[in-house]
Amino acid sequence: MLILSKLLPLFVLPPGICLLLAIAGLLFKRRYLVWIALALLWALSLPVVGDALMRRIEMPYHRIPVESVRRADAIVVLSGMLRQLDGAPLGEFGEAADRFEGGVDLFRAGKAPVLVFTGGQMPWQPDAAPEGELLAARARLRGVPAGSIRLTSTVANTAGEAVATAALLGVAHGKPKRIILVTSTFHMSRALMLFRAAGFEVEPFAVDFRATDQMRQTTMLDFLPDANGLDASAMALREMIGRTVYRFALRVMMPDK
Repeated sequence: MLILSKLLPLFVLPPGICLLLAIAGLLFKRRYLVWIALALLWALSLPVVGDALMRRIEMPYHRIPVESVRRADAIVVLSGMLRQLDGAPLGEFGEAADRFEGGVDLFRAGKAPVLVFTGGQMPWQPDAAPEGELLAARARLRGVPAGSIRLTSTVANTAGEAVATAALLGVAHGKPKRIILVTSTFHMSRALMLFRAAGFEVEPFAVDFRATDQMRQTTMLDFLPDANGLDASAMALREMIGRTVYRFALRVMMPDK
């Protein structure tokens, strides 16, 4: 599943699909395939297209006040926000830093007695520390008691995070644990699907919104290709593929659900 979810996007997302179309057009002397590749790359590079796709996968979530969140057994913060590099012993935050901030804010507001970080670590980075260990250290520096922090075993993807968290919190059949799940908005639907399948009752707390603020006016710049537009399109399409892959896998493994 990990290999499939990581490799499939290379062939069906920009620029991979555009490159494949262009190569096919050149090999089989089908000029129209080259033009399709260029047109697709141009369209997906438009900020207005990338923003529309991102807005689509972030539906129906919106940022909610911490005070309005109901209490739960645990707050679960998913990995995917740190870059590890020399000179930064606790890593550097990336765009998804709001996952950590959201989890700490919820804990400080007394929304759960336990704050869980997942041990994200890719198999091809054996020397990297599991991300949860670094986040736990950061949380302790922010005043979260060490006794209230839990770490899952090492995991490589969202499915692994759900299973490892269930094992950590002792989810039993017929007795689901109630958690507040903190992750990026674009990732929330897939995470919800997997954590509910693992036996949790989940309240989503979506953060790290990527779609443009609806109050901002559209300008001519939104119709000019740029790297940010292409990145947004690729991220949105990758998430759509991830949801499809996991939905199919869950139907195969649990056909009665």
